[in-house]
Amino acid sequence: MAKHSLSTQGVRAGTVRSQFNEHSEALFLTSSFVFENAAQAAARFTGGDGGFVYSRFTNPTVSMFQDRLAALEGAEACVATASGMAAILATSMALLKAGDHVVCSNAVFGATVQLYVTVLVRFGIETTFVSPISVEDWQRAVRPNTKLFFLETPSNPLGEVCDIAAIAAVAKKAGALLAVDNCLCTPALQRPLEFGADLVIHSATKYLDGQGRVMGGAVLGAKGPAMDAVFGFLRTAGPTLSAFNAWVILKGMETLEIRMLAQSERALELARWLEKQPKVSRVYYPGLDSHPQHALAMRQQRTGGALVSFDVKGGKEAAWKVIDSTKLISITGNLGDVRTTITHPATTTHGRITPEARAAAGINDGLVRVAVGLEAVEDLKADLVPGLG
Repeated sequence: MAKHSLSTQGVRAGTVRSQFNEHSEALFLTSSFVFENAAQAAARFTGGDGGFVYSRFTNPTVSMFQDRLAALEGAEACVATASGMAAILATSMALLKAGDHVVCSNAVFGATVQLYVTVLVRFGIETTFVSPISVEDWQRAVRPNTKLFFLETPSNPLGEVCDIAAIAAVAKKAGALLAVDNCLCTPALQRPLEFGADLVIHSATKYLDGQGRVMGGAVLGAKGPAMDAVFGFLRTAGPTLSAFNAWVILKGMETLEIRMLAQSERALELARWLEKQPKVSRVYYPGLDSHPQHALAMRQQRTGGALVSFDVKGGKEAAWKVIDSTKLISITGNLGDVRTTITHPATTTHGRITPEARAAAGINDGLVRVAVGLEAVEDLKADLVPGLG
């Protein structure tokens, strides 16, 4: 499918038909697969035969999801996982060991911070958090035992944009791998591997599905030791994407490009409107000319994406008033849905990290995050007006 456009790949890539020649991808709900004889069983368990073995690590529907996402990202290999956090865990556990060091952006999802500071630290893995936009900070954080750089761009919820190519150069010089969480852009808007990233992480729960239905994740990269290690961890530890969820996400990916472009267009219009509201002190959206990394974002991304955040004058009380006054927009911590959602990051998605960590990431009590869906922008504006009045 490499010769075809991204929109075509989103619909067609990875499709494999069974003997029934079905048009839509088949859903294989089975835990195991039958072998012709003992010799074939032995060959498949050792990897000598490339057939399917057990759905914890090999399943036809999941394979179609992996192949489609790999085509969209321009990757050679993809390992699907049960969730986005499972993808980050699998990457970390597969590639790191006791005594290793990680350099991570301080503007990553709250659960990612928790994973590094409360879970992986117990296995002797130390993490240094740095500004996502300061390449010099990444360079200064490097140690002889640094093995992994991890960043999210644009960041959630402030939309900070990392210079992937510049940070990739620092990682390469340090002998470390660079993993980029591409959840907010998806390959429809950004392909980190083209800028030097070694690995791409996805929460397929978000825009890849696109309708808030199922959980899923993925790790992508070049064929070789790193991806082999991630697959080995999945096979042994089992943070597996179910066949049903893979099938649902496959159907979502058919409309990925058209959704991302349409939702981004609406997000830009809403962001421009929010900048004019007297009770809004600042709007965070990479597509705005006022965004500090706007020029970089436009080099790395096709659009600014669908996530808009803004500071409300008056702190937490004022932010909660905006949220509680909405009638149309859904109050939920999820994003990536065709239905617009709204949340207060300081007390939800980033509520478990320390106040100091929130402050370092720029997440204040007046911050409101809106993940723009496909509703009419005029209806979204009207829904926000009472809280901003």
